[in-house]
Amino acid sequence: MSGVDSVLAKSDRDRVKLIAFYLTQFHPIPENDLWWGKGFTEWTNVTKVGPQFAGHYQPHLPADMGFYDLRVRETRREQIQLAKSYGIDGFCYYYYWFSGKRLLEKPLDDMLGDRQSNMPFCLCWANENWTRRWDAAEQEVLIAQKYQATDDVEFIKSLMPFFEDPRYIRVDGAPLLLVYRPQHLPDSRRSVEVWRQYCAKNGFPNLHVACALTHGNWDHQAYGFDSGVEFPPHNMTAANRAAELNFFAPYEGYCPDYKDVAEMYLARRYDDANSGFRGVFPSWDNTARRGARGTVILNGTPENYEYWLSEAIRKTVEDYPGRERLLFINAWNEWAEGCHLEPDRRYGHQFLEATARAGQGSNHMKWTHSGIPAEASNGRVTQAQFTYFKVKKKSVASRAWKKMKSKLRSMGEA
Repeated sequence: MSGVDSVLAKSDRDRVKLIAFYLTQFHPIPENDLWWGKGFTEWTNVTKVGPQFAGHYQPHLPADMGFYDLRVRETRREQIQLAKSYGIDGFCYYYYWFSGKRLLEKPLDDMLGDRQSNMPFCLCWANENWTRRWDAAEQEVLIAQKYQATDDVEFIKSLMPFFEDPRYIRVDGAPLLLVYRPQHLPDSRRSVEVWRQYCAKNGFPNLHVACALTHGNWDHQAYGFDSGVEFPPHNMTAANRAAELNFFAPYEGYCPDYKDVAEMYLARRYDDANSGFRGVFPSWDNTARRGARGTVILNGTPENYEYWLSEAIRKTVEDYPGRERLLFINAWNEWAEGCHLEPDRRYGHQFLEATARAGQGSNHMKWTHSGIPAEASNGRVTQAQFTYFKVKKKSVASRAWKKMKSKLRSMGEA
């Protein structure tokens, strides 16, 4: 790349803003105590899993900030400082709203009232039922989306304090609202129109409504939305390589290659007629939630992530030359899905460093890791290997769980 090309690339790259999805389920709430047991948080799932095959990286355990509690304001400020120092431009917080009842709201509300939490942000309404399956299945519903007659107005009214905040992310001057499951809205076009009308009457002439491209949906226009947001690994069609792996126990899940998933997304094109925001993820492994039915995406390494993010930035510039656009990263802290930029005990800051390099103009020009890792496929798993991983899983999880319980107990007594 020539010097002139580098300058142009930097100018273009600076217009692409990196927004990381942010999960607030890292503090206990009465509802989770009732449904899952006293003291439950996302860390509960994280610490109970172990490797499914030789070389499988589990559990994912936090490094710098440990098993944090998001009720602690200093923790969230530290997250913001860390994210910004590596080129993250904003957070997209999940918003849990059920006909007027909110869940996991404490960290979000405290952020809103804390002017030292100086990070741009937007909201994504996680409008799906909470169930016991962690996969949006409708069996064993814990709390349901009812979509009552007054919900459209009451929902958008609840967002006004966030839209009014100067840190709130806007697209062409309009507050940006994401909806996770537009398919679930009884009449999505009517809902969007009600939201727009309410905003117009309350100081916001425009509202940019984007839907997450999940659960088979690729068409935001069918729901009356302004744009779509890629949400990998949703909607992926990559080959399942699970049959090529030597599992320690029967496995019913899905194991595609990172390269195949990323290339499927990179092949998509967007323009004003089909407005879309690209998305990437650093790695993905939800066996902490789903066990032997989980999805493990092979080769989710910092190097591969850096290449995907770099290409996604380049494609965004190609799709919308000379214009500011957002690019979403899934996620900042989805620890139970093995999907986090936050430092862990294996990679440290490497995913954050990869983010910074991609934003500045990476030298990575190809996929670094692909295919079935040799240790996972060659030969049979020996009894010694199985015993080692079984013992190690129990030891690591036990130590982590004890540490987390002690911290939660101290928080409850404070």
